[in-house]
Amino acid sequence: MRPSTAAQETFFAPESPETGQVFDFMEAHAAKTGERPAPQFFLSGPEPGDQVQLPPEICEVLVKAVGAMRKGMAVTITPSSMTLTTQQAAELLGVTRPTVVRLLDEGCIPFEKPGTHRRIKLEDVVEYKEKRRAAQYSALDALGTIDDEDRHLATERTRRARAEAARRRRSA
Repeated sequence: MRPSTAAQETFFAPESPETGQVFDFMEAHAAKTGERPAPQFFLSGPEPGDQVQLPPEICEVLVKAVGAMRKGMAVTITPSSMTLTTQQAAELLGVTRPTVVRLLDEGCIPFEKPGTHRRIKLEDVVEYKEKRRAAQYSALDALGTIDDEDRHLATERTRRARAEAARRRRSA
């Protein structure tokens, strides 16, 4: 695919052992060295020396994509310059469209209004979502816990519960 034709695409998990082999290689390297392989991966052509080193950003995308595919999940690639409607932003944030409109009007998320409809950059929605999640965890840490439970353990338990709930939503 040429860079000029970048668009949202969904890739479904292949039913081949190669996906597992790639994942196993990355996991074995991480277990041996304590970290993911350094970004020294290459895309190779058919001729000797016909290769290019992949930048760290592409390696990270591959690691996440292969991990998801290994679990049988589909992978969607969306260009970060993509703009969203208020409904799409609401779905991404897990809130209602009127809530997104209120957030836009309050200046919480930047947007453009080229005509009569609001358009929001995907990167701005993701940034807001990350800030909101960080604020939620910070508030949980500040609350204290029942029976003097360690607040960090309580926060970690909450994070695991949220991750499990998200996993169940995706598989439903």
